[in-house]
Amino acid sequence: MVFTVKDMTFKAGQELSISGKVKSECDLFSINIGHDEDNIALHFCPRFCHDGDTNVIVCNSNQGAWGEEQREHSFPFQHGEEFKVTINFNNDQFYIKLPNGTMMSFPNRYGDDAFKHFDVRGEVKVQGIKIK
Repeated sequence: MVFTVKDMTFKAGQELSISGKVKSECDLFSINIGHDEDNIALHFCPRFCHDGDTNVIVCNSNQGAWGEEQREHSFPFQHGEEFKVTINFNNDQFYIKLPNGTMMSFPNRYGDDAFKHFDVRGEVKVQGIKIK
């Protein structure tokens, strides 16, 4: 399943909140923010069990090729449970608030202050999106 928003304006200093529910058969899902589906500044990917990863969040970016992965072992996602992830950013970093309140960060490798593409992929049901 893919949920895509195009031509949205998500600017530095704004806050993007995504709420949803993880389906019981979910191995992984991703939240992607960038300029389009091929130029991803933030790939946020909770992995329940995928490609040798178990209960880890993998973050990366794609600027023509995938960069170096960053892994977060705080894993507050559960099958069948609702979640809310909040993301904000500046020219240097993305700041991600996980459902349990844990904060993590990932470098803004593009260095840009606005993005227009957002998608959610995987076996999750998106229940709400809010930019403020």
